[in-house]
Amino acid sequence: MHRLFYLPLSSIFTDQEMKPKKIVCTVTNDLNYDQRMIRICTTLVTAGYDVTLVGLKRKTSKPLIERPFKQVRLPIIAEEGKLMYAHHWLNLFFFLLFRKVDAICTIDLDTILPVYYVSKLRGKKRVYDAHEIFTELKEVISRPSVHKMWTWIGNHTVPHFATGYTIGECYAEDFKKKYGVTYGIVRNATILKPLAIPEKKEHFILYQGWVNVGRCFEQLIPAMQYIDAKLIVCGEGNFYEQSIALAKQYGVEDKIVFKGYVPPAQLSAYTIDAYVGITLFEDTSLSNRLSLANRFFDYMHYGVPQLCIKYPEYERINSQYEIASLIADPTPQTIADALNKLLTDEAYYAQLQANCLKAREHYCWQQEEITLTGIYKKLFDEQ
Repeated sequence: MHRLFYLPLSSIFTDQEMKPKKIVCTVTNDLNYDQRMIRICTTLVTAGYDVTLVGLKRKTSKPLIERPFKQVRLPIIAEEGKLMYAHHWLNLFFFLLFRKVDAICTIDLDTILPVYYVSKLRGKKRVYDAHEIFTELKEVISRPSVHKMWTWIGNHTVPHFATGYTIGECYAEDFKKKYGVTYGIVRNATILKPLAIPEKKEHFILYQGWVNVGRCFEQLIPAMQYIDAKLIVCGEGNFYEQSIALAKQYGVEDKIVFKGYVPPAQLSAYTIDAYVGITLFEDTSLSNRLSLANRFFDYMHYGVPQLCIKYPEYERINSQYEIASLIADPTPQTIADALNKLLTDEAYYAQLQANCLKAREHYCWQQEEITLTGIYKKLFDEQ
């Protein structure tokens, strides 16, 4: 008589098959404040992957906020410029060379070289997550030698990243045209949560995000002379100190509060209390013109109507759900006129706010993460 043995699953599958796939994502920013990467890494962990997010350790870096994924900060010897990149690329190359990993994801071009070379050397899968059209950023195209360097890096590497995703249809079309790659769309949409809109006791205007060149601060700040409301700026960047100086120059420093970097949990409190949001970009680069910013969805999800630039991605969504006042030519006067209408026309405001509540059901992270997890599943299913 034959005996029948029932083996546990752990005996049927190899150790490699049972272990979750290891993904390393690489950035050059502060891990505490990158809401898109926090969402992406959290989703991948929930989907069963072992995820590590690698960034920079700056002099001003605050202690890491605990997340469901692993976080690593690599030290740098310079805060910016070519020396920063050279040192970080070297550090990142050796970190990735000896790290147990199944796939490496580079976020934009600024970490792509070490990811590309390590993935080739080790025969590992690679992914490109494009938050920007990096070669078309204003701070890149305004410096010919820098533009030439990043253009070469893009041409040298991106065509070899067959798997990737980006933040909108316009970016995907540009990558297809420029590099011959077909990327999925994973928008920067906010996580859909229950919402109770509080009474707006103070009608303040909120800007959240990078305080960088090309974000219309040179027009927004003088516009505040004609607006009877406060502007709260949450974020820092390469135009932060100049923005503070402009507020003094135009005599509106009592109307503008610069908060600097604000952790996501605290930022949510500002957003839900805001009366109007700001999503403005100068038409100084293709990356700006084709953008679809995180804050556009953040304001939407908290029922906050916004003043927004009239660019293709925003027009596309606004044609479905009118949630924003769109302006094509941001000048101090056009900004002031649009903000004053939002602040004083109660019927118009109420309609935009109601549309936000409809739009957030469609444009939410719960929808976007389906695409994201599908991309990684297909990546690992391919032999």
